[in-house]
Amino acid sequence: MAKDASLSTPLPIDAALPALLAALEAGSSAVLVAPPGAGKTTRVPLALLDAPWLGRTGRIILLEPRRLAARGAAERMAATLGERVGDTIGLRVRLGSKISRTTRIEVVTEGVFTRMILDDPELEGIGAVIFDEFHERSLDADLGLALALDAQGALRDDLRVLVMSATLDGARVSRLMGDAPIIRSEGRAYPVETRHIERDPNRRIEEAMTDVIGRALRADPGSVLAFLPGQGEIRRVADLLAERVDENTQIAPLYGALPPAEQDRAVAPAPAGTRKVVLATSIAETSLTIEGVRIVVDSGLSRVPLYEPGIGLTRLVTARSSRASVDQRRGRAGRTEPGICYRLWTEAATNALEPFTRPEILAADLSGLLLDCAAWGVPDPATLSFLDSPPAPALAEARLMLRDLSALDTDGRLTEMGRALRAIPLPPRLARMVVAAAGLGRAREAADLAAVLVERGLGGDDVDLAVRADRFTRDRGTRAADMRRLSRGWAQQAEGFAPRFPAASQEHDLSGAGPLLALAYPDRVARARGRDGEFVMANGRAGRLDPATALAREPFVVVADIAGTAASGRILAAAAIRLDEIEALFADRITSITQVVFDKASRSLRARASRRLGSATLGERILPVPPDASSATILARGIVGIGLDSLPWTPALAQWRARLGFLRAAEGEAWPDISDAALSATIEDWLAPEIEGRTSLDAITADNLGRALHSLLPWDQRHRLDAEAPTHVEVPTGSRIAIDYDAEGGPVLAVRVQELFGLDRHPTIAGGRVPLVLHLLSPASRPIQITKDLPGFWRGSWSAVRTEMRGRYPRHPWPDDPLTEPPTRRVKPRGT
Repeated sequence: MAKDASLSTPLPIDAALPALLAALEAGSSAVLVAPPGAGKTTRVPLALLDAPWLGRTGRIILLEPRRLAARGAAERMAATLGERVGDTIGLRVRLGSKISRTTRIEVVTEGVFTRMILDDPELEGIGAVIFDEFHERSLDADLGLALALDAQGALRDDLRVLVMSATLDGARVSRLMGDAPIIRSEGRAYPVETRHIERDPNRRIEEAMTDVIGRALRADPGSVLAFLPGQGEIRRVADLLAERVDENTQIAPLYGALPPAEQDRAVAPAPAGTRKVVLATSIAETSLTIEGVRIVVDSGLSRVPLYEPGIGLTRLVTARSSRASVDQRRGRAGRTEPGICYRLWTEAATNALEPFTRPEILAADLSGLLLDCAAWGVPDPATLSFLDSPPAPALAEARLMLRDLSALDTDGRLTEMGRALRAIPLPPRLARMVVAAAGLGRAREAADLAAVLVERGLGGDDVDLAVRADRFTRDRGTRAADMRRLSRGWAQQAEGFAPRFPAASQEHDLSGAGPLLALAYPDRVARARGRDGEFVMANGRAGRLDPATALAREPFVVVADIAGTAASGRILAAAAIRLDEIEALFADRITSITQVVFDKASRSLRARASRRLGSATLGERILPVPPDASSATILARGIVGIGLDSLPWTPALAQWRARLGFLRAAEGEAWPDISDAALSATIEDWLAPEIEGRTSLDAITADNLGRALHSLLPWDQRHRLDAEAPTHVEVPTGSRIAIDYDAEGGPVLAVRVQELFGLDRHPTIAGGRVPLVLHLLSPASRPIQITKDLPGFWRGSWSAVRTEMRGRYPRHPWPDDPLTEPPTRRVKPRGT
């Protein structure tokens, strides 16, 4: 290997290189743990070029998590050798490769490596595979390592596998790799002072970050690296800062969707006499060295993908960064000199952070992984060596989706369609879109649409994907040109498969973005609900478009990207689709349903016929409500929803229910339970048969309710109910007085005291077992005594009551001996 003077510049990793070289000489695997700034990314691959086991022509693959990191690593190693990228050091990424016959080290992104090993499981000519920054735990890195270890164990026992990381549980990785030796480098870092500034939770993160960045610029010299969750926040902070900084301070955004030239501008040193504020996502946590940075401002937030298996959607959520992540960010301030780190949270809150970033395999759509495993010949990914096993629910959802795409058979093996999808380097849904569109003669339009979806920021950020796709085709920038070249390749591959897969429909013009997108996301076809931009997708999820956008006024759209909760998310990318296009594409999926529902507002049944694609209603019409048993059941259930007290209860029915309740309380479960809970639970059995033919609550009469309730009692109990819990009691005057069974303390008989004269026993019910509670009333029907012992009252309290009442009601009889006085409902004749 040719060396220049720069290789003699000491780096912290140099001390660990002898142990690493010895480990890989003695065995096939190793784990290297080295902090940021140690030099592992550029020094280790170069050091391995002279290893005897590699030979003179063996190549090394270095995996990086992102294109920016891959490009930076390749350029630094090439500069170290005094060469250009494409000579000894090569680069292979999605938007282009620089590889030659003299290339010995290929720097590739993790997704590219997965394609490489699936296309060539023996990795012919490759002597070593190095996984750099493995702590980021991307899905591609986990799968790539699992496949490399499988190839090493079955096909290539001479293949060296090295896992490198700054913050990693090295022992876990070592065990995964057969107890591979762990080599550690202490690294070199300058001291970093940490300053905690708690953020007001009521303030937007952009405002708080702008204030702290301004404070940092005023307090200390040097450039600033500020970490924000996403490019939206970066743009807003950049706008706010532009009004506050002077001309000697550059503002440089840094995120994955930026063109390479703008990324290079952010990473390059600030011109002499100026300073720089780099506003970055987590892309700048590792792998990159940004010259001149000695101040870090950390929001403590990251944008992470979260997959919801139940609805088949991956959404980006803003979450607290892990402890390992914030430590990485803090370390950026001490790369070249003592630095300062501002954190927008309290010091105590750091201990509450998750120790490590959640691996993507635990929260991602696993359809691509499952398809790749099937291509590897492994239908069940659990048989491979993953550091964290893929979650079973996400795998199950991915299998269903791939079978729906006809990519897997029932045994999990690749179908002809699956092989076609794998041949196109796109996520399975988008590959399916391009292949299906090829059958319609629209492969290129679909491929361009896929390019806009996989390359964030391409074609702008308009929510309407048709607008983005149009801008993409007219964009003359380098990144757009590179993606159009890829898009042409995808389209050509799909066109080669087109004869094998008949088109979904040749009778309609399906060239718009919406129909093409629906080929990838049939479950995300959505219908407008109301006029405020609300939509319901076929998978049942709700989403909302900004009402001010033209797309919000469309009756149907197809959703490609959404953020927020499952109940109601914000639609980030979609395209319009017409009803006739939906019908042409999904005729076999559309179902016709006749539905009867209870409308609470009108307290009646409504019937409608609807045509649906999943949960999305394509059209509906009102029908007459069928007067059958099913409708009666729905009406009965609806009544439960608004409460049983809405039924036409008469006093007699209310008393009947109370009488029955009295006997159940007295004698137990021999009598039916007629509580609200019990009646509600069984309403389909007792009420529905009686109201068949009724379509509204108002059409139910008291007679209907009475017959339904009475059906709850067998004939023998109806007789006992009347005998033991009578509705009325006949008193000595002959009056029949109703019993109140709802009163506290037991059944009550309220009666004027004069009507009980001559009665020497207390009135009872339930076969004489239960005395009535007598409310003895004055002539004005006001209570004068409550008793359960009428004879005792006559003998005791009557005298005092008589004295008081005689003066108040002189025209009524108040005898000394009520037992000998005839009962009366009348007053005394005048003059007596």
